[in-house]
Amino acid sequence: MARPFTFYEFFAGGGMARIGLGAGWSCAFANDFDPVKAQTYRANFTDAADHFHEGDVWKLSAADLPSRADLAWASSPCQDFSLAGGRAGLQGGRSSAFFGFWRLMEALDDAGRAPRLIVVENVVGLLTSHGGADFAALGAALAARGYRFGALEIDAASLLPQSRPRVFVVAAREVPAGLTGDSPFHTRAVKSAHAALPAEAAARWVWWSLAAPPARNTDLAALLEPDAAAAWHSPDETARLVDLMGPLHRARLAAVSGRAVGAVFRRTRIEDGRPVQRAEVRFDGLAGCLRTPRGGSSRQSIVVVEDGRVRSRLLSPREAARLMGLPDGYALPRTATGALHVAGDGVAVPVVRWLAGELLEPLLSPAAVLAAE
Repeated sequence: MARPFTFYEFFAGGGMARIGLGAGWSCAFANDFDPVKAQTYRANFTDAADHFHEGDVWKLSAADLPSRADLAWASSPCQDFSLAGGRAGLQGGRSSAFFGFWRLMEALDDAGRAPRLIVVENVVGLLTSHGGADFAALGAALAARGYRFGALEIDAASLLPQSRPRVFVVAAREVPAGLTGDSPFHTRAVKSAHAALPAEAAARWVWWSLAAPPARNTDLAALLEPDAAAAWHSPDETARLVDLMGPLHRARLAAVSGRAVGAVFRRTRIEDGRPVQRAEVRFDGLAGCLRTPRGGSSRQSIVVVEDGRVRSRLLSPREAARLMGLPDGYALPRTATGALHVAGDGVAVPVVRWLAGELLEPLLSPAAVLAAE
């Protein structure tokens, strides 16, 4: 039996990248600063005591990282890249944690232990933050250490009933034949980010070939608890939610015949020059992108319309975990806020598995290395 591939997982959260990589991979080191996420990681992985480190990435050194890993995975904090945030970019307080990770990669490289692959996962805003300057800085850092790199924009909706676009920057020391070419994940944003790279970084660019997965065969309704087991809003609470909808979204409710299950987000829109809170409903079989809870408006709701009757409720923590591709046996924090924080701040498990099976593992296979040489 072939040895498992080894990896380091930085900003590991509840270990969703590890679950997505699967049984063919062995975690040599994992790290997260958040105590709730750290506790969740330990609750789900019996070997956590052997390799998990809770604490600030800036306080780690290369000596803390064992041996040499095939892959370093970094789902660095995304708040400063979020299109919904202030867009502070790589210099932002949270996303500057990336540089804490990157100095470790530089130290490993200096010691002859650089990972063969690096994956940086983040929100799509990484491609455009500061007019593309942040993405260019990331590319320049990778190129300076001998990596070839490319980006893929993958929406989890390809594999799960959740709209969750994310960017995966894949960097490799060897680029074998057969793994480059066209991909549906070379979106307009990816192409624009590539076009804005300085010449030195652009020379190290790779158009990774990653095919689209088979068509998704499940929808939001299939992942929800039975109606009888759910905690529904009162009629007055549902009426208040409907009152927040504009004409278009009320029309969507009215157009339902039979039974339909939808997802509802509350958002702030500018109307007549002033901010107005609105509820927006979708009946396309997808949940909206899960977010970390920072109050009631950030928590997604479910609406069920049946024979003209409208009911609503909050999405449960377990349902949120299913929307991330986590099994029902995955141990969530006991509080709803903690569980939604772990789920909403994670990486979609099936996306990681697809990326690993279609690109990362072929890049690391002995045949690929021989081809590159």
